Amino acid sequence: MSSETINFNWSCKHTWKRSAKNTAWCLLGCAIGDFGTILFFQITKIPFPVLGIMTLAIINGLITSIILETIILLKQNFKFSNALKTALGMSFISMISMEVAMNLTDYLLTGGAILTWWVVPIMLIVGFLTPWPYNYWRLKKFNISCH
Repeated sequence: MSSETINFNWSCKHTWKRSAKNTAWCLLGCAIGDFGTILFFQITKIPFPVLGIMTLAIINGLITSIILETIILLKQNFKFSNALKTALGMSFISMISMEVAMNLTDYLLTGGAILTWWVVPIMLIVGFLTPWPYNYWRLKKFNISCH
């Protein structure tokens, strides 16, 4: 283990606060596509395998998160190509871990691809907590964030 790893500061309140804000924006973007997909199949009752619905939900969650983050960066005067590259590159690991955690939670609690009043908050909490330490680490180590 290097001295850099040992000396990493996990107790910076400012960075935890900023990383929480970044994670919340990512969660909002992911949840729009993810929940929208699950809700669509739940309402329409289209016969489709649970794994297929959850895979589509993850893909759509990633897409809507990238779109939302790109829009946020455009409002911060980024050029479109730079905004899109930043949205794709900065938090893709965070988005994937968030999506997998949310859908795994849904699967374990409901059998999958079912939104109920009680499972949504749990999915959101798990989706937030899963990538938050990674987002803190990335922000602290590289001073890199999307927002």
